[in-house]
Amino acid sequence: MNIDAALPTFVAECRDLLQVMEQELLKCEQDGADPDTIDTLFRAAHTIKGSAGMFGLDWVVSFTHEVEGLLQQLREGLFPLDHGRIDVLLKAADYISNLIDLVEQEGETPSAEVIARGEALLTQLAKVSSAPQSNAMTKVAAAANKITPATAKLERDPSTRFDSAHSWYISVHFGRNVLRDGMDPLGLLRYLKRLGRITAIATVCSELPNADDMNPEDCYLGFEIGMESEATQMELEAVFGFVRDSCRLRILPPRNRLPEYINHLDELDEADRLGAILMHCGALTSWGLKEALRLQAEADAASASGAAQHKPLGQLVVEEGLVHPEVVAAALATQRRGQERKVADASSFRVSATKLDALIEIISELVIASAGADLLARQGGSSELQEANAAVARLVEGVRNGALQLRMVQIGDTFKRFQRVVRDVSKEIGKEIELVIHGAETELDKTVVEQIGDPLTHLVRNAIDHGIESPEVRVARGKPAHGRLILDAFHDAGAIVIVVADDGGGLDLTRIRKRGEERGLIARDQVVSDNELCKLIFEPGFSTNDTVTNLSGRGVGMDVVRRNIDALRGEINIDTRPGEGTTMYLRLPLTLAIIDGFLVGVGDAQYVVPLDMVAECREFTSQDAELAKTQNCLNLRGTALPYVHLRDYFGRREAPVRRQNVVVVRSGNRQVGLIVDRLMGQFQTVIKPLSPIFGSIRGVGGSTILGSGKVALILDVPSLVQHAAAREAAVVHH
Repeated sequence: MNIDAALPTFVAECRDLLQVMEQELLKCEQDGADPDTIDTLFRAAHTIKGSAGMFGLDWVVSFTHEVEGLLQQLREGLFPLDHGRIDVLLKAADYISNLIDLVEQEGETPSAEVIARGEALLTQLAKVSSAPQSNAMTKVAAAANKITPATAKLERDPSTRFDSAHSWYISVHFGRNVLRDGMDPLGLLRYLKRLGRITAIATVCSELPNADDMNPEDCYLGFEIGMESEATQMELEAVFGFVRDSCRLRILPPRNRLPEYINHLDELDEADRLGAILMHCGALTSWGLKEALRLQAEADAASASGAAQHKPLGQLVVEEGLVHPEVVAAALATQRRGQERKVADASSFRVSATKLDALIEIISELVIASAGADLLARQGGSSELQEANAAVARLVEGVRNGALQLRMVQIGDTFKRFQRVVRDVSKEIGKEIELVIHGAETELDKTVVEQIGDPLTHLVRNAIDHGIESPEVRVARGKPAHGRLILDAFHDAGAIVIVVADDGGGLDLTRIRKRGEERGLIARDQVVSDNELCKLIFEPGFSTNDTVTNLSGRGVGMDVVRRNIDALRGEINIDTRPGEGTTMYLRLPLTLAIIDGFLVGVGDAQYVVPLDMVAECREFTSQDAELAKTQNCLNLRGTALPYVHLRDYFGRREAPVRRQNVVVVRSGNRQVGLIVDRLMGQFQTVIKPLSPIFGSIRGVGGSTILGSGKVALILDVPSLVQHAAAREAAVVHH
């Protein structure tokens, strides 16, 4: 195997497993731990350790081994998974993540500082894994006292002592003809002693007849044996190889060996038959499987005649005392996990993001080429060519939609990462905060998801620090002591809206205005709406905190939010209610690559309006022109409609055409009319970013290449809506 080529896959899988560990630990902290969750945590750590060992990453293996040890003790029930251990395990997962980052950075080894931090964590792991001795001994005793059908006879015999925790259990009932076949049962037992120390033995005489009915050539005895041995189950079974077909033999391993079998099962991923899985881990020999299958066939034959019911193999091997029930349960879990993985592998596979981006780029060029072919077909006037080109265009659109769908991911994974942020930050500042997630299944472009992480982090931390009050203040205000932070997402008019809401005290608009006046952002006598005051918090260096903490007070963060949202062609709005809380609405495009657009013309220029934001189109009448002059709005079926005349907005100098049109667009809950010269129809738009030198131009979100080869600007509808709303507010105030 090419190790270097496999390393990126190792890093990606480790990060996925660490994310699973973090989410499961946070769930345990809220809802309590259950065996399935602890098993999931153990498997994740075990897989990371095993994979790291394959790459020779000893520092990852050694640390993860200690984490695995603590999780193994939790699986055995030696102590509960309480808040203290969850906290240490979360720190350990973070440390493993740091080690994986070092691996990704061209295999760098940990520095002295990183090693010191790891040693400190190992000390904490050792501290939380030291369970009280009495509790540990209670668990061992409970395991030793469990009686399976195979051990029941021996446990009932008071003349023997059988330690099921540390001894092999061997039950052998010889057949009647064993003496006639030249075999000496006592000789077999003497040979068995060579493989270990027999700690207990009981003779089973249940089949011994009356003296008058005994045949001296028949064997009527059986033996129940407890034995300490380092031999394998197969080696013990080989002792009875010559009488295997003429005796009933059951061999169960010591209970302290069960973790070995279960750990081995945890490493198996294949969806195989249960018998093969049990043989693979060493819990069942080939003869034992053959015997179980024979019994199952007999049971199936009896079920066909109605005399009995079909029994699964797992039930049979437990009832016959061939395998411990705990091992069968682990084997069934392995079988189920393998089947689920096969189904998942059949339905999905990993694709490099680079390859996917290259595919989208090719499809983008295909869209442009298709538009050019359509233009030539219409200019040529051939109806057959136009029909053929229309069919190609439909296929291109289907390929485009399919390719874009490949990049769509659910936002739930991004939301879940904030469970840890909320937990850690709220503990740091002494607040009790509950995170509520809605709309986790909402999908958007992977590129948007990657770029929205930082803005969301700032908003969440800001809500925790500034928005939600301390428990004492909340109780004094008649609120619950614990605060509530909500993350939500939903689709709206071709965009995705992400909501960050808290039930805190709301924004202090008076304090914001005072700080804005001090910094010269607004004049002391200037009339400013509440919405405009709220937007001041996004100004660089703006902060209402008088003291600087680890979380806030420096005036950085919220301006980063606005810059990132602007870079995504999105908008952010704030709804704040004094004493009740603040809600941030982030409106973002679903994709950054290709959109359906509506092409309009103004003079010689052409512009693209995102089709999902177009509500309707109508003629710009003389009555509209008169109303626009006097009241700075249009009449849309009795409702005042703010407008933007694109000719004036972009400073076009061409003479206006006689007949103009109004394109009604919507952004959020607001509508605006765009006055244009020509309506040119729907157009598949490949979004090209503008050069940084055009970054200050408002109202433009990008550019595209038309089929004619000309460049058309893509309108930033939210920015135009804000412009129209601000102008309308200024007119009303005046």
